[in-house]
Amino acid sequence: MHRSSWIDAAHRVAGDAFWRDEAPVALVAAGEDGPDVALVPAGHVLFATSGSADEPKWLALGKPALLASAAAVNGHLDVDEDAVWALALPVHHVGGFGVVARARAANCRLACFAGPWMAEEFVQWLDDCGATHTSLVPTQVHDLLVLGARAPWALRAVVVGGGRLDAAVGEAARSLGWPVLASYGMTEAGSQVATQPLQALEHPYCPAPIPLLPHWEARVDSAGCLEIRGPALFSGVLKGGDYHPRAGEWHSTRDLAALGPDGLTPLGRADALVKIAGELVDPLAIEGKLAASCGGSIGPFAVVAVADTRLGSRLVVVVERPADAAMAGDFLAAHNARVPRSQRVGGPLLVDAIPRGTLGKIRRSALSRLVAAGLARVTR
Repeated sequence: MHRSSWIDAAHRVAGDAFWRDEAPVALVAAGEDGPDVALVPAGHVLFATSGSADEPKWLALGKPALLASAAAVNGHLDVDEDAVWALALPVHHVGGFGVVARARAANCRLACFAGPWMAEEFVQWLDDCGATHTSLVPTQVHDLLVLGARAPWALRAVVVGGGRLDAAVGEAARSLGWPVLASYGMTEAGSQVATQPLQALEHPYCPAPIPLLPHWEARVDSAGCLEIRGPALFSGVLKGGDYHPRAGEWHSTRDLAALGPDGLTPLGRADALVKIAGELVDPLAIEGKLAASCGGSIGPFAVVAVADTRLGSRLVVVVERPADAAMAGDFLAAHNARVPRSQRVGGPLLVDAIPRGTLGKIRRSALSRLVAAGLARVTR
């Protein structure tokens, strides 16, 4: 969605008419078609998401559920009527919608960043509007670090979602005054499930554990996957023209997690695990280890599992141009020298751009296809 379009959408969502209207509504990016909502119950908002095979589906969340999420986040972050929620994410994603809903729930001011995303202009805008709270994705935090900009004086909390913010990046952001707080959430939950509190800013940044928000109950099933229950849970799924109500009070995710007295530690996706030389390996965990050890020196990258006739699968690192292939190769050689065979990573495979969604989140299925095509060209 073009920024001016989603800012218009943000103002519409913030208005009383939107919240009074019982007709179900799908929030879509500009130029995209929404689904037929005739089968969806009244009072619901639909958000697009995709399954493991990139098959589109729409999650229906009741407006009371969305406001329950907003109220819980506000209470957790000490948001009151004097706060200013700053929106820099599109509202057709639940992360951006959540910012608007929080401003409404707190009866505080909502500020919308009007220009195309540019870190320097964003920092100045935050200062001008007196923002106290905002939500960003890791890509945006990275851009702020590259700029070397210090956080504006009034900013009290930056909730980072849509992906994991590595410890080194988070601590670097903290050193510039950015009050980054790790969060874990999903569209099914109306936004956040777990968020670090403001008190976490008194300690060095650590991406986990993350305390559960008070409106959620959580447990882990026998396979290690997280299950959640609470008032902000989605009501059903619209897929292939059919509406399917949620079955039961608990929602079973495919996210591996550990639960402890200090909160939740995300451990990756159960459906991302692959067998390499007989060992079960999580490519995203390897990607996280590489990110933590390289400190951003090789540029944006991702780790992908590809089929291998001998090992079952193998890992390949994909790096965006204009990366230094020799430097990346040396870094991988050092990594491979100190890990078991199942965790060794091949490459680097250089690409013009790693496919990402509008929030900067890597589109893993599209990346796998890109890597397969690239490797096929190399082996011809």
